[in-house]
Amino acid sequence: MIKVRDIKSNINLWSILSLIFIILIVLPNLNIFINIFNESNENWNHIKEYLLKDYIINSLTLIMFTGVFTIFIGTSLSWLISVYDFPFRNFLKWGLILPLAIPPYIGAYTYNGLLNYTGVIQSFLRNSYNIQVNQKYFNVMSIKGAIFIFTIFLFPYVYIITKSYLEKQSSSLIENARVLGRNSMETFVYVVLPISRGAIIGGVSLVILEVLNDYGVVKYFGIPTFSTAIFKTWFSMGDIDSAVKLASILMFLVFIILILEKFLRGRKKYSYTTSKITPISRKRLKGFKGKLAFSFCFLIFSIGFLIPTLQLIHWSLLTYKDILNIRFVKLIVNSLSIALISSVLIIIIAIVIANYCRLKNNFLSKIYSKTTLVGYSIPGAVISIGVILFFINIDNRLYWVYKMINKNSAKLVLSTSIIMLIFAYIMRFLAIGYNSIESGFEKVGNKFFEASRTLGMGITETFIKVDFKMIKPAILSGFILVFVDILKELPLTLILRPFNFNTLSTKAFEYASDEMIQEASIASLIIIIISVISIYFFYKAGNKEEV
Repeated sequence: MIKVRDIKSNINLWSILSLIFIILIVLPNLNIFINIFNESNENWNHIKEYLLKDYIINSLTLIMFTGVFTIFIGTSLSWLISVYDFPFRNFLKWGLILPLAIPPYIGAYTYNGLLNYTGVIQSFLRNSYNIQVNQKYFNVMSIKGAIFIFTIFLFPYVYIITKSYLEKQSSSLIENARVLGRNSMETFVYVVLPISRGAIIGGVSLVILEVLNDYGVVKYFGIPTFSTAIFKTWFSMGDIDSAVKLASILMFLVFIILILEKFLRGRKKYSYTTSKITPISRKRLKGFKGKLAFSFCFLIFSIGFLIPTLQLIHWSLLTYKDILNIRFVKLIVNSLSIALISSVLIIIIAIVIANYCRLKNNFLSKIYSKTTLVGYSIPGAVISIGVILFFINIDNRLYWVYKMINKNSAKLVLSTSIIMLIFAYIMRFLAIGYNSIESGFEKVGNKFFEASRTLGMGITETFIKVDFKMIKPAILSGFILVFVDILKELPLTLILRPFNFNTLSTKAFEYASDEMIQEASIASLIIIIISVISIYFFYKAGNKEEV
């Protein structure tokens, strides 16, 4: 009798909705595994024999070198910003985050436009100094160029996480190293790197996942990877079975990387031995050292944000009369509306699951919490395949309902609608919204909830009247993060958008693919401007929290 009562007490609106949302997230991924065992066809045999090796080598090359370079740039910048004071440090502190505002595929065609034969650099050298350069030194459309693009636009992941970690460390660690005779470089290598290992690996794992998710850069540069192979197999060959097999291999590669990340983090933990923590006091760099620190930071900021943005502004001034019309306004409306709808749904689902996990701190709630993070770990091309198989299956089962409503109804209704794209966005970006909401609940705690329940309020009433008002900042920050990520998303949108439905990201990519680089600038600039505004708000909000 007690057990039945306990079960009933655990079943409520929050638990039922959480279960439904989790099942919907898991089912499309299961579809991929189910279809792995389909019989191999000629396309797959050809891919396996002649192409698969290149896909694996190119993908591993991109993630390995990008990972190494982002670690070097991200950790060195976080060290300089956290420990030293030098000219324009306050601006560069948040300015070094801005490369994240530029999606790598936009950076790719911008730098190609800058460096090619007709670009501003080579044109200037020819016209001003009559210098003819060797094209191989300016050819960015290669695997080396792709590594450069990924590194310069994704290093902020490592920089942000490592900087945040270092700023919370006690100054005694660095001061003790100095007392023991260690110079700045030795302190960085022997003290900072070991204690920051978890933060660095966390940042670089996000970089690697972004590289594996990318389709725009590798497609534009003509580099065969898993994401381009999935697109080609699906759309050019019309072979969904081979696409599923490629997606399963890519998913397996991602799981190996995630397991490797846990292993590299290790079990070593560094904690304070006293409750009195003195934040790191920054050392003033003067003269040549100060100029050197500023020059390094400003160089990275310029390459990662300033130069490509100025180039895009220049191109937009040349083309805005031809681009800005009613069709472009519709493009903006499409992008903003689908990002808005998807972001609202993601935040609602994140609130439901996060509130359930907070109230029921048990094994099931931990599974729910981990499941919400799965989508962000899986590349968009893989999610797309899982979602399409899932919706085609639903359409097949609901076809009799469609026929009852309309005798001439098409068989594929949901799988050709905008609903499928929104569903895919929810799967991919739920982790971002959930993390934000979860952190909001953690800051609030359960004291006010318990007090409200003691006064006779129900769970839902308590959330609306108490919890919601207290976690508003977390809801807003989660919404902005998700909104910007959806606005920049390319692989999911390219695959799952309905016929003749374009967004800013897909239109910019289409222009660039058709060698209309200048025409792609305005759509790219709008994405960047929205991203920069959001980054600035997060920077200001972070400063207020620190105070």
